Amino acid sequence: MKSWGIYLLVALGFVAYNAITEADRDSSGAIVGEGSVDAFQVQVGDCFNDSSSFDEISSLPGVPCSDPHDNEAFAVFDVSVAAYPGEDAMGELANTSCIERFEAFVGKDYESSALDVFTMYPSTDSWIQDDREVVCAVYDMNAAKLVGSAKGRSL
Repeated sequence: MKSWGIYLLVALGFVAYNAITEADRDSSGAIVGEGSVDAFQVQVGDCFNDSSSFDEISSLPGVPCSDPHDNEAFAVFDVSVAAYPGEDAMGELANTSCIERFEAFVGKDYESSALDVFTMYPSTDSWIQDDREVVCAVYDMNAAKLVGSAKGRSL
């Protein structure tokens, strides 16, 4: 009986921690309060800062776009390939697909923009768990913080 109580307390602790550290969103889904965003819950228009690790990303430090930030998600989609093509090929596919979507969001073609593309895509391990999602984000090539959304700003 004692062990069930301990497990329950630990589980409640995790739930409380996640609720406290999770980014706040308004009724439209926009981030309005700084906090953690699950990598599988990233939405177009989400702004976030660089993570301490970009190897296997499980969450991102979300911030309101009105605050200075490193990145903004501009596309989220599933890849449509039958089998995992390998890490390098998946990275290339994600990058090419993101660049194809770049101008529609930013309002300027990729080659003449001051922004670059950062991609998050399935790893070999996550593919096995049915992860097919690619997240495309923009960031300033000069490592300057972005303020406000990059959508339609022709940066």
